[in-house]
Amino acid sequence: MIEFRASIIIGSGSLSFEMIRALVERLPVMVMPRWVRVMAQPLAVTDVLAYLLAALTIEISGSLTIEIGGPDRVSYGELMREYARQRGLRRLMIPVPFLTPHLSSLWLGLVTPLYARVGRKLVDSLRHPTVVRDDSARRLFPIQPLGVREAIARALRNEDSSFAQTRWSDAVSAATSAPRQWGGTRFGNRLVDSRSARVAATPATVFATVESIGGQKGWHYANWLWIVRGWIDLALGGVGMRRGRRDPQRLQVGDTLDCWRVELIKPGQRLRLAAEMKLPGRAWLDFEMQPDGDGARLRQTAMFDPVGLWGLAYWYGVWPLHQVVFAGMLRGIARSAERNR
Repeated sequence: MIEFRASIIIGSGSLSFEMIRALVERLPVMVMPRWVRVMAQPLAVTDVLAYLLAALTIEISGSLTIEIGGPDRVSYGELMREYARQRGLRRLMIPVPFLTPHLSSLWLGLVTPLYARVGRKLVDSLRHPTVVRDDSARRLFPIQPLGVREAIARALRNEDSSFAQTRWSDAVSAATSAPRQWGGTRFGNRLVDSRSARVAATPATVFATVESIGGQKGWHYANWLWIVRGWIDLALGGVGMRRGRRDPQRLQVGDTLDCWRVELIKPGQRLRLAAEMKLPGRAWLDFEMQPDGDGARLRQTAMFDPVGLWGLAYWYGVWPLHQVVFAGMLRGIARSAERNR
């Protein structure tokens, strides 16, 4: 039997990584207690999986406890700085001699998704360095772990890839009676607002209606609000709503669509638009069509990857307006498709 002991694991779902992400994204100024300066040896989640797979075929006698870690010895503070650098965030970090583990855990419970009691356990575990003290992993396994910089970069790239491949009909309940959370739901660092409607028309007809949105035809609801949004974007130096569309009926990957650009299109099934207006983050608008009896179910999903506190403030500030505009747009598309069936 092999038991692995690891320090900080860098990747989505890791408690330590999610804490670092939340603190850096939400706090322009951070106080840094002593435990933030304790040394660790972070390991990418892909390397953890590599060790686990390799352990299935290694031959040993008895049992072993093996410490695994990446090549870099860094503190939580240094990890926060590297994460901030890769996200393009400026963060002021102020060392302080106080903030006990108990107070730190309460603070983590307030500003991160962690419960205070979970934060307390995590902070308690950070009083001592978690670095590799023997070379068993290097001797027994032909694995070259990633450094901190590449591990964080890969974690962010993997999140983008997983996010792009997500089917929202699988990830979010399609039931109209499901409770809705304020601000939507989270997918890693991203915020998601998804809704669906049953349409008495074929998926092909619904898709044709979705594919014709924007330009002269408009957005099926509150077009004047889209125009105002375009004016605001122009005033901020963005593209506004002036670009229109290449073809009134058909879209292809790379086409401009007012203030959006077509990022993905699967004829008859799915359309994803990437925002090109000025935003404190990245945004997408996704439409997916699926058969539903003799009709279709249309799922419309707005997604936002906020950058820093301003990004979060923007999302939560406009979210109530999105509830009106996006819900109205979904109803308008459904009515138009039913008229054209």
